[in-house]
Amino acid sequence: MRPHAVHVVIAVKSLDQAKSRLAHRLRPEHRARLVLAMLADTVTATTAVGDVGSVTVVTPDPTVADLARALGADVHPEPPEQNADGLNTALAATATALRAARGPIDLVALQADLPALRPHELSEMLASAAPGTRSIVVDHAGSGTVALVVRDPVAALDPRFGSGSARSHIAAGAIALAGEWPGLRLDVDTADDLDRAVALGAGATTRTVLQDIGWPSGVHEHLPHVC
Repeated sequence: MRPHAVHVVIAVKSLDQAKSRLAHRLRPEHRARLVLAMLADTVTATTAVGDVGSVTVVTPDPTVADLARALGADVHPEPPEQNADGLNTALAATATALRAARGPIDLVALQADLPALRPHELSEMLASAAPGTRSIVVDHAGSGTVALVVRDPVAALDPRFGSGSARSHIAAGAIALAGEWPGLRLDVDTADDLDRAVALGAGATTRTVLQDIGWPSGVHEHLPHVC
């Protein structure tokens, strides 16, 4: 195992719960395809980073699990969410399982919907997170968290994703990292977010799906995603 490697955990809900805030623009089957496409681009960018030792996707959805395996990620199965904090419970349980299997390791909890993520952004972010610290990357809106980084091989992951998660993570001792990293900070929840990702340069899988489903915002006008 590489001594400075980090191990990334990504949680994905069941596809029938996918991106409800896009329901006014996309049919359920299109939202499901978009979730899978954004996950594919997120995992592809993440696995291209030399400091990433493994990627594990935790999900109750068999279609998501199949895609994750096809992309070279590990899968940690979880039952359907039972409460509002199911995401954090799933992430924490997966982190515990990873350390039980691999020993003391550094961890990153990463959002699954980062279609414009570039590998160099993730690499730079990891380099900026000092050993022995807990850090976060705040999302483009300024209130959410796109990445929780634990550069302490024995400290608990302690994820606090949800409404106002940046403030919750900082209150628990995490440091907000200051790099620009526009693709890393751009998680997609709304139609405006998706348009921003297209303008920034979404990954190939996301662009293909958006073209297929007729997303109107300039998908054909942008250059291919550059890492």
